Parts: sequence; C-alpha cells; structure tokens
Amino acid sequence: MVTPAKTIELFRRLSEAPGPSGQEDEVRSILRGEVEKLVDEVHSDTMGDLIARRKGRGKKVMVAAHMDEVALMISHIEKEGLLRFRKVGGIDDRVLLTKTVHVGRDRLPGVIGAKPIHLQEPREREQVIKLDNLFIDIGARSREEAEKLVKVGDYAVFTTRFERFGSGLVKGKALDDRAGCLVLLETLRALQQTPLKLDLYGVFTVQEEIGTRGAAVTAYDIAPDIGFVLEGTVCSDTPGTDPHGQSTVVGAGPAISIMDAGTIADRRLVDFLVATAEENGIPYQFRRATTGGNDGARIHLAREGAPTASISVPCRYIHSPVSVCSLEDLERAARLLTAALKKIAEGGLKL
Repeated sequence: MVTPAKTIELFRRLSEAPGPSGQEDEVRSILRGEVEKLVDEVHSDTMGDLIARRKGRGKKVMVAAHMDEVALMISHIEKEGLLRFRKVGGIDDRVLLTKTVHVGRDRLPGVIGAKPIHLQEPREREQVIKLDNLFIDIGARSREEAEKLVKVGDYAVFTTRFERFGSGLVKGKALDDRAGCLVLLETLRALQQTPLKLDLYGVFTVQEEIGTRGAAVTAYDIAPDIGFVLEGTVCSDTPGTDPHGQSTVVGAGPAISIMDAGTIADRRLVDFLVATAEENGIPYQFRRATTGGNDGARIHLAREGAPTASISVPCRYIHSPVSVCSLEDLERAARLLTAALKKIAEGGLKL
C-alpha cells in the first residue's frame, strides 16, 4: 500500500502548523482549504470549530477530529529575559528540557533550559526537573528586551519537523490529533462522488486537550443520531511492556475503543465497526487502555445522548515534542470509516 505523495505533504503541513488549544486558526485554515471542495457547506462556529456538512436525508452522523495540540503558555518574564511558562494540556515534565520551541505568532525561536547538571546537587540529579525550574531562553538579555518580542499569554509550540522514516512510518509533532484530521479529510474525499442517504457532519474541533470544549458546543448544535471520533491514541508497544499492557501497536491497524476515562463506547457501534472491518479485510485492534479520553465524552452526552464510538491511530510517544505513527494505519482507519458510513447509509446499522 503506497500513500500518495500529496497526502503525505498534507500530513506534513498539518503536523508542522501551530495549533495550541484556543489558537487553532492556522490548522483550521489548512483544513478549510481542503474540505471546501469535498462537501456542500462549511462554516466555523463562535468557538472556532470547523463544521463541514454533506447534506442528505437519513441519520445525522457526526464525525469529529480535534485540531488543537498540547503546548506551553508564557506566564512570566524574568529580569534576565528568560520566560517562565505553564502547560496547556497534558505534557510530562521529563520530556521538556532542551526542546526547541516557537513562541508567539511570529514563531520566535527559543529553547527550554534549566540549571546544568554540573551545578546540580547530587539529590537534584536523581529527580525530574520540575516545571517551576524550567524556562524558555529566547536570547534576550533583559526583561525589557524580551518584552519587545513576547508578552505574557503567548503560546509556545514545539518545532519538530515532520519526516518519513523506517518502514512506512512518520514522525512529527501533534499527531494527536492531526492524524485524525487527515483520516477525516481522506474519508470525505473517498465519499465525494458517493450518494449517501445520511446527513454527514465532519467536525474539526477546538480545545479538546483542555476539556473537549469544542465538541460540547458542536454536538449540542448538531444533535447527532450517531457519533464517531477519530483520534491519535496512546501506544505502548516498546521494549519492556508486557503484551497485555500494550494499549495499541503501531502497524496493527486502527484501534477501536471500548472504554476510556470519559466514554463507554456504545457496544452496538463497536460490534458494527468490528464486523465492517472484517467484511472488508481491514486489520484492526482494540484500544486496551481505559485511561485518557476524547471528544466522545461530550458527543455521547449531547442533548438526549448519541451512540458514540472511536477509531484511533496508534501513536508512540503521544503528548510529547515528537510522535510516531504508521501511514498504513492512517489509510486503514480511513477505509474503515468510509466503509462504515456507506453501510450506515444503506441501512446496515440497526440502533
């Protein structure tokens, strides 16, 4: 299976675009430019969610993928010109030291620093350096110099370049959830010429990483009959992890969730996705972790509630400056969702 070069280039653009929670506009612009050609109407709501609709009669189906990424926010400028910061979303303090970042909309280069190991006490060397002892160095020599370039409240995002490597793998930042955004785009592209007896909403949501806020608004507005969530999810297929502890495995196909911290997936939808995958010869796996969550937590509780399930792309090193996923898993996830939507349109799902 060969991924088209234009698809990989689109994935690169999505991955490298900055999109911290609450400032997803650059990602939204890329997605709007792609999705306008594939649907009947596109609009953004007051939160910044991007809603793409294929009008039709039948069940109202909402498919969500979030645009935002974990990031940092400047909280204070020291007299020496160094920037203190807070986390936006869940990031492990252990992955921050020495990482390069872009600060603010002008993408000012910076590096995350701390006291060097040579100057640490023996006890300090045995501990994780806490957030309060980290700073971003932008090369400023004073607070006054830094304040000409940065202000409190500016975001900082990781600068990781997107690259192909290994056997069909890619690495980059924000694969959670630019992977899901790409799957949704490719699904809409695959369905473009297919008549569908359903009302399909492809929703690119905001602020998922800080509480699934965008999905709460869109799900209330759309009031779907069925909800699907596309995610880049946790993967632990690395050495030292027992098979039963491997939440997902890169290259083993899209992961279908049964339960996470915010949702118990509708079992009828889970069984439907499994049957659809098997009927179409699409490899799949179950997400075997019950921690974490996604936009399904809001969608399944909207108004009177909606049956909801998740299809996820396994991503190693999630919520860090760089993640890894399989292009084949992305393609299989799009094939599974495409087949499922066609089957629903044909009346193949009884709820």
